[in-house]
Amino acid sequence: MGSDDGYNFVFKVVLIGESGVGKSNLLSRFTKNEFSHDSRTTIGVEFSTRTVQLSGFTIKAQIWDTAGLERYRAITSAYYRGAVGALLVYDITKHLTYESVERWLKELYEHADPHIVVMLVGNKTDLESERSVPTDEAKEFAANKGLFFLETSALDSTNVEAAFNIVLAEIHRKVSSKEVIRGSIGAVSLNSSRAESTEENKPCCRNI
Repeated sequence: MGSDDGYNFVFKVVLIGESGVGKSNLLSRFTKNEFSHDSRTTIGVEFSTRTVQLSGFTIKAQIWDTAGLERYRAITSAYYRGAVGALLVYDITKHLTYESVERWLKELYEHADPHIVVMLVGNKTDLESERSVPTDEAKEFAANKGLFFLETSALDSTNVEAAFNIVLAEIHRKVSSKEVIRGSIGAVSLNSSRAESTEENKPCCRNI
């Protein structure tokens, strides 16, 4: 703790996945403990923050939501820039949203740092009777791709805290083990040849 701003790190985490899978409600449940049954799609990018304590450090999580842009394939590299974590969300009741996970993962790795921490999230476990994506199938996919995996319900709060906190803890572990380097603006940029060759005073190392 001890930082002038009240936190030691800022971690940018992005929410990705098809429209309607519950990304905005995961965001509002984690940052405000709210859930909206009338979740109208917003156009534009929005983010919310929440400060958490991890291993004696104060971490400001900056969670970004695509807010409907995914419907227009309009997400640009600017959305992914600086992200050190991602929640890739699908709806367990809609198999098509799960089938698109591989495409989202490909886009993520094209635009984000290859060392980004990724959690595959099967949302809407409160609709278990309508499940169309078997847990074991998604778990195996995540294991093969080196992703974390959890099933959540933004409606009843199941595993929402855990999903975000596991990602934040893994980012923090990488920071602590020097797998990532601190940026000059309190954010964190993941360690790679690109980042290492970037001057300290330039927080951003690629163009849109």
